[in-house]
Amino acid sequence: MTPDATAGAAPRPAVSDRIGATGGGNALELRGVTKMFGALAAISDVTMTVEAGERRAVLGSNGAGKTTLFNCVTGDFPATSGTIRLFGEEVTQFPAHERIRRGLRRTYQISLLFGGLSVADNVYLACRGVSRARFSLLRPRRGDPLVTRSEELIEAVHLTEVRDRLVSELSYGQQRQLEIALALAGAPRLILFDEPAAGLSPTERAELVAILTNMPAHIGFVIIEHDMDVALRVAQRVTMMHNGRVFKEGTPAEIEDDPQVQELYLGDGRHAHT
Repeated sequence: MTPDATAGAAPRPAVSDRIGATGGGNALELRGVTKMFGALAAISDVTMTVEAGERRAVLGSNGAGKTTLFNCVTGDFPATSGTIRLFGEEVTQFPAHERIRRGLRRTYQISLLFGGLSVADNVYLACRGVSRARFSLLRPRRGDPLVTRSEELIEAVHLTEVRDRLVSELSYGQQRQLEIALALAGAPRLILFDEPAAGLSPTERAELVAILTNMPAHIGFVIIEHDMDVALRVAQRVTMMHNGRVFKEGTPAEIEDDPQVQELYLGDGRHAHT
């Protein structure tokens, strides 16, 4: 009888630790980034540094420039001026797909899922799309590492029980969880989350917080979020924007207790309408 090959082996790491790894240093550096639309400055002279593995929230009222900032970082909008670096490499002039190749991912406010396919198929296609086998016409075989990877991501976003269900049959909250799984495909190094809690119920928000909190420690993220309760619970540092500029930066506690922030964004309640 063949001895058990796993006998005496180290324990299998948790799902969150098997989703990839990256080095240290700064994940994102913005220096004087400005985006003009004609004579209008959507963002102006934005300077910000996000360390590798850091969780950052970007908050501000409607029109503060948060989504435009994301679009400049991803390459969807070219910056009018300033420099953008990802993991020490200047990418200011790089197209979006080159930034993706360097480990940047993003979710959007509008869902980009395949409603007629299952959860498992959506995640598998996302994994395959960023792999070397993305142009292969062969069906996946038993033991295919991309299938294994897909199952790990489904587990990480708490969708194992609905893995075979069509995406069109999922609740809105489950669809947002699936979007996080797609963003995790291909060993990302930095993820930009664009209002992931928008439209979620309190229960779904709690599920979202648990997923974001338990993401692998080496994967950093920047989150734009209407719900300040969610943002302050998952972020290590917060950048407040106002009229297209950085207004304040600090820890969640510092931002929450700041009188100017309270006056501009919190008012009488905890939920800022950003």
